[in-house]
Amino acid sequence: MKKKFGFDFSHFKGDLFGGITAGIVALPLALAFGLQSGLGATAGLYGAIFISFFAALFGGTSTQISGPTAPMTAVSMVIIAGIVATNDGDLERAIPSILIVFILAGLIQVLLGILKVGQYIRFIPYPVISGFMTGIGVIIIITQLLPALGYYPKDDTSFVNKFKAQSEEIILQRILKEEAAGDIMVLDNFKETVKRGGTISVKDINKEAERLAGTEASGVINAIKLFPRALKNINYIDLILALLTIFIIYGFKRITKKIPSTLVALLVVSLGAFFFIPEYRTIGNIPSGFPNLRMDIFASFSLSQVTPYLFTAVSLAVLGAIDSLLTSIVADNMTKTKHSPNQELVGQGIGNTIAALFGGIPGAGATIRTVVNIDSGGKTKLSGMIAGLLLLVVLMLLGPLASKIPAAVLAGILITVGIGVMDYKGLKHIPHSPRSEVVVMLIVLGLTVFVGLIEAVAVGLILASLLFMKKISDVVDHRTNTAPLKEFSHEIPWSDEGDIIDRHGDQIYIKHLDGPLFFGFASRFQDMIKALPNIRIVIIRMDKVPYVDQSGLYAMEDAIFGLQAQNIQVIFTGLHGQPLDMFAAYRIIPRLVEDQYCFQSFEECLDWLERFLKGDPYVDLQEKEEK
Repeated sequence: MKKKFGFDFSHFKGDLFGGITAGIVALPLALAFGLQSGLGATAGLYGAIFISFFAALFGGTSTQISGPTAPMTAVSMVIIAGIVATNDGDLERAIPSILIVFILAGLIQVLLGILKVGQYIRFIPYPVISGFMTGIGVIIIITQLLPALGYYPKDDTSFVNKFKAQSEEIILQRILKEEAAGDIMVLDNFKETVKRGGTISVKDINKEAERLAGTEASGVINAIKLFPRALKNINYIDLILALLTIFIIYGFKRITKKIPSTLVALLVVSLGAFFFIPEYRTIGNIPSGFPNLRMDIFASFSLSQVTPYLFTAVSLAVLGAIDSLLTSIVADNMTKTKHSPNQELVGQGIGNTIAALFGGIPGAGATIRTVVNIDSGGKTKLSGMIAGLLLLVVLMLLGPLASKIPAAVLAGILITVGIGVMDYKGLKHIPHSPRSEVVVMLIVLGLTVFVGLIEAVAVGLILASLLFMKKISDVVDHRTNTAPLKEFSHEIPWSDEGDIIDRHGDQIYIKHLDGPLFFGFASRFQDMIKALPNIRIVIIRMDKVPYVDQSGLYAMEDAIFGLQAQNIQVIFTGLHGQPLDMFAAYRIIPRLVEDQYCFQSFEECLDWLERFLKGDPYVDLQEKEEK
């Protein structure tokens, strides 16, 4: 089958399997992220359905599966809590403002794509991304500890009772505001106020006290404060369900990875609870049928209502852009394709806008789901659309059954998500990374967990930029040659290379690096390496490279993997100083490139090369040792 209606059906079988598998993986995560956000599991499912379908349809990454993700949910959770608080804790009153912020974020993403901002996302330094992702993981784990222990502040009577006096005061203040707004209150006659105050019931006071208790427990710091109380009030049924979920998720992977362990844990533990546990806390009602279009949110819409949240919407849009384009890069590396970053932002923006119109939470490109899709055979945008349609079928046919899922199961799933989203690669290399980059990463991590996600990224970018400018300034002061980096297609032989290219240009390529290999150049360097012709040997001249940062190092590592996959021998010459220390610390040498293929000078390399190309490849190590 070829293209029909603008779609490529030539890989339909692979797209079908990929989409179904990715949809199955997305189901428990969508429910869990929805519950974590504060809008309920249904909102997570709605978000997964519409973002997956429309981001795939209009996006620029063929194999990307989109939906609610850990970073986007963490930010959404903060936004929702803030807007609910400004609406006196009334979620229903806050819903219009919340959804309009989500719609604005989607529209801003579309605008970012139209303005071609996507191509600049790659300039975000690795330490900022690493600290942010690890911070997100910590937030998810900490905020899910209370539900995993079965502790819900609203159900803790003694804790709720602490807020009863405050709740009465708040209710009375609310009455006075309403009267003032309706010109009912008369300063010398409070009969109406007294009358309405007398109608306040114990139920109203308890409800307000429960809301205050819930607010007091929201966020990382409050969750930490309440953790000792949770330990004294453990619900052992919930704890066992959460631990069983975590155990199955990690244990089932050891048996097989063909079936998503998250789905297995969801089904096994939920069925066990349904049949063998008389009472347990569920995730709440999930309505069946097609979602309703929430046009009612515009009924009382005013610009002043949304203006305070404009910066919040921009922050959410930028985070979604970063999250999606990082996943697009992963997809490119797996499929050997090239995504369109600006088109991807347009697709993500359309998906988030439509999802919000139906009451769904925002999302982005999801790395795990995208990898599952590719591994299962997905090759075109049809796979992402199929994943969304599968979730829609589940919603329409299995909504009542999904309502029986234990809340503790989703808490267990989210804890594993938090553990998985942390950047262990960056954490493992802390002892070997430049101190300035480690400081940036740790500051971003701390700010993400204890201050705010947007503040963390902003501060991280500013710090990384300042440190980078300082480093480059130091490098320029110590350099005698300030020649710019050579364009890939216009490489000019250096003076000591003679006629080696004229004689052996069909077998070797000499890559000249002149200047620091840093985060701004890392992506371009990878593109250069990918464009190499069909040759046997690549000689990378590091003579004029004074500094390599973490992003540049990982770019070099990926480039070496790519070249070796094509059976191309990688040679280094002139590796010295900080770059040599970094290569050794991260074991690029000798793990990827053995010591005998690292030459101190090009002259030494040239002597080896002549012998190698004449058919004597085994003299290199012996001769180097003799020298």
